[in-house]
This record gives sequence, C-alpha cells and structure tokens, in this order.
Amino acid sequence: MLMKTTPFHPRLNELNQTGLYGHWSGYLSALRYDLAAKHEYFAVRNSAGFFDTSPLYKYRITGPDAERFLAGVMTRDVRRCRPGQAMYTVWCDDAGYVLEDGVVFREAEDDWLLTAADPNMGYLEDLVGRLRVSIEDVSADYGMLAVQGPRSREILATLAPEVNDLAFFGLTPAKIGGAPVTISRTGYTGDLGYEVRVEADDALGVLDKIIQAGDGQGFRPFGEDALLMLRIEAGLSLINVEFSSARYAFTDAERFTPKELGFGWMLGKAGAALGDDRPFIGRRAIERELRDGTSRWATVGLWIDWEAYRDLHLEHGLIVPKDENPVPWESMLYGGPDRDERVGYATSFMYSPVLQRHIAMARVLPEYAAKGSTVHLEITVDHEYLSVPATTDRLPLFNPARKTGSARELAPISMRMEQ
Repeated sequence: MLMKTTPFHPRLNELNQTGLYGHWSGYLSALRYDLAAKHEYFAVRNSAGFFDTSPLYKYRITGPDAERFLAGVMTRDVRRCRPGQAMYTVWCDDAGYVLEDGVVFREAEDDWLLTAADPNMGYLEDLVGRLRVSIEDVSADYGMLAVQGPRSREILATLAPEVNDLAFFGLTPAKIGGAPVTISRTGYTGDLGYEVRVEADDALGVLDKIIQAGDGQGFRPFGEDALLMLRIEAGLSLINVEFSSARYAFTDAERFTPKELGFGWMLGKAGAALGDDRPFIGRRAIERELRDGTSRWATVGLWIDWEAYRDLHLEHGLIVPKDENPVPWESMLYGGPDRDERVGYATSFMYSPVLQRHIAMARVLPEYAAKGSTVHLEITVDHEYLSVPATTDRLPLFNPARKTGSARELAPISMRMEQ
C-alpha cells in the first residue's frame, strides 16, 4: 500500500528543503524542512511555526448518550468539559493501566471529537452497547494544522479575531478565507499555540492564508524532529516513548497507571478517592492504587548537573557535547549510598537550547520523586559507562506564562493602561 499524504502535503512538500519524511499512521510526515531542526525549534520558541497534525486519528462521537459514554470510558471526568472546550485525558483497561491518551473536543452538547495517536475505532465501538451513541471515523475528512509559538495568536488573529478571547483549551468556530474552521487553543509544544481543523477540500486555501498572515515574522513549518525537542521541554508524554499502550504490552513492567505517568492531577486530590461518582473503566483498580499507595513509579523532570557533566568530558580530553537531538533509548538512573541501586530511568534526554541545560523526563521510584532529590544518570564517555548527578523537579521544565495567559494579561503594561 502506498503511503497516504495529508490535505496540506502539496504545499508543505514545496517548502521541504530536505525531502526527509517519516511514517505516521500511514501518512508521510516531515521529519524536518530545514537542514537543522534547531532552526525550526527556535522559530517556535521565538516567533511561531506550523506543524501538520492531520495524521491523528479523529473520531466524531454524537448522540443523546455521548457524554455518558465518554464519561464511562475516559479516566478524567469529561462531564466537566463544556461545549466550546477541549480536555486532555487518558483511558485505561480494567486493571487501571493506560491504553492511550488523547484530546476530546466538545463542540456541542451531544457532539464530540476525539483525537488519538493510535487507532481506537473497534475498541470504542465494542463499548457502546445499548447507549444511543454514534461513532464515526472522520480521520481523512479533515486537515489539522498546529500554529505554535509566542506570535501564534497575533498571526491567527489577523484572519480569525476570535482567537484573541480564546481561553486555554477553549475552541471556537471561525472562518479563514471564507472556509469554515474550528480553532482550539491546544498544542504539543508547551507554548502559546492553536490548532486549526478544516475540511480536507478547503485545507490548502486555509494553509496559504495562514502562511501569508505570518509573512515577515519568522513564521515557518517545523517537523517531527523539532517537535520532539519542544515536547520534552514541555514535559509532554509520547506514546511508545514515555509509555507503551497496555493493549500491546507483554508484561506489567511495560504497563503504567495514570498516577505513575504523572497524571495524578486527573484523579482528584492526591491520596484521596476520586473526586466524582461515575463508573469508568479501571476505576476500582485506580482507587486501590491511590488508597494503598502501591504506585511503582513517579514521573519527574531532571536537571543534569552541568558542571559534573562538563568535567566528566573534559577529564577525558573531550569537547562537551550539547546535542539537542533526544537520545533514542532509555538511560538508567542510580541511587543509594554507593550509587549502585537502580532507582529508575530517563525516558527522554536532551540538551535544551532555550534552557541551556541538559534535561530529561524520567521515571523514578516514589521515594526519589520529591523535588530536589538527587539521582545519578548513566552516560557513556569514551566507551565507558559513567554517571552524572541530576536533580528531580516537577514537569514541565519549560512553562512560559504565555501558554495559558490571556491576550490582555500578557500585553505590555503601557498597552493595558491605554485600554
């Protein structure tokens, strides 16, 4: 079967200077457009960039029982998601292990859209039972474009003024160049950002309008390589990297609960019973875990001791590496008096250009989860396994106020006084 292309591909392919593509859910997905992913990364952190998220699976869930259905499947209480809002959530199996994560968009009382990285149509259909719910796979019907970065609001507002008043995880219908779109204040970069959903036939025209609106502002496309850098700084989990779906795991060591993945905030007050009365898949197992304190892991961020990292390389006569490309393997963490006890592992490790530090997302034993705890990260220097100290912290490590702040809150003081 030939790889599919997204509705935006004809234009984005013209902008791709490298011709480098990966495969995402059967679609071609640009790895990078420029010779260096760092150029695309800095566009997002300093100005704005756009990323094609069209390969995400999209399921429209409608009907009088749509809310009840989703509330019984999703771990987070989606009943609190009102029309015009979106919500990030996970869903679990009966044992309380995470199957996948995704975003639900509530467009009307009985009209929802669910996005996910992996296919879930068969799984969802099997759960409907007698509920008055219709589930439709609309993945190919829409293009989705993420517009991310500190100038994203300014760029989109010239086309759709509605974004000026859009709250974090809010969504609104709008028109761009006469084409109907849905714009949500969501994204996967941990920055101010939006996602534009448009019918496939209108996608190229909308993309051209957005590119034109960002002309002269350093606005550029970015690919998967830059996205991986951005999401690690933002502490955003990636399926098949930070966690595996319990659906495909062979052992419990490959399965993780929401709390172990750092999603305890979805479950109500820490250490207490879940804050709602609804039955949902995995609830009893999750309640037992919270009640008995049986979580095996905690997810944290790591700040690598830069002086120790530097000295370790200089002692071996090496230039200190500052590689922004995330390493594609797990790095072990050690603790104990002799640093010989394995206490966890880093799932994603990189040098952050904006933070100017080596950082990591990591899974540690609960006793090492408190902010400021010290662990030792294993690295390879001169073909020898060595370790450097690292300090734990809460995720995200990069969390600018503009990500969640309103346009008025983030306006210069002089502008606010004039208003």
